[in-house]
Amino acid sequence: MKLSLPILLSFFSATAGAAQLTEVEARWLQAGAPVLAYAKQELKLPIDIIVQPQAGPNDVPLAMGFADGRCKLVFSMRGNAQAEEVLAGVPAAQQKVLIEAMTAHEVGHCWRQAQGSWHALPAGFVEAPQEQAANPELQRLSKQMRDTRREEAFSDLVALAWTQRANAAQYKQVHAWLMQVRQPVAHGSHNTRAWLQLASHGAVFDSVHNPFEQARALWAKGLLKDEQ
Repeated sequence: MKLSLPILLSFFSATAGAAQLTEVEARWLQAGAPVLAYAKQELKLPIDIIVQPQAGPNDVPLAMGFADGRCKLVFSMRGNAQAEEVLAGVPAAQQKVLIEAMTAHEVGHCWRQAQGSWHALPAGFVEAPQEQAANPELQRLSKQMRDTRREEAFSDLVALAWTQRANAAQYKQVHAWLMQVRQPVAHGSHNTRAWLQLASHGAVFDSVHNPFEQARALWAKGLLKDEQ
């Protein structure tokens, strides 16, 4: 799907416009356009795009925020080496499908926020109690990492469900890339492998529900593995 300039512009906040986009930003936006169009037209998700004039020291190239009842897809690519490093070693012809998957990942965060289910667990799921740490701050950080990992896992599954829907021939490539970039550190905040291992092939996602509902079903199963 190749969206027209007016449709792409409809996502921008009042402070951003296509005339300000760099070549890298335009390439990422165009690659993610099918996901954004689906989110806007089919799911009615309230998404604005924000382009930062200069990335901060800890900013990732693409991130999703939530403010005033709207999702904010933030491009932080100017002066940010990660904008190129994240796709380092990936042939140019294969980068579009990964950017599209990354966009779907971020829209997954928006969907969770819009559903009012951010950091919420499926109905009936009872999580194992955390080990009590002597330091309350360490306890808080441990819970924060667990909550972040679960949300990242949900959105990784959205990225894969979307890929199966829109780019099924490239599913193995996207899955392998996610397995590579997700840190293998046990219980790390972005170690989503317990979920990725459940989605080694696209057939795990049905074709009846939308990619977000498909991800939610598999995500619940992954929560059990993450508890082990």
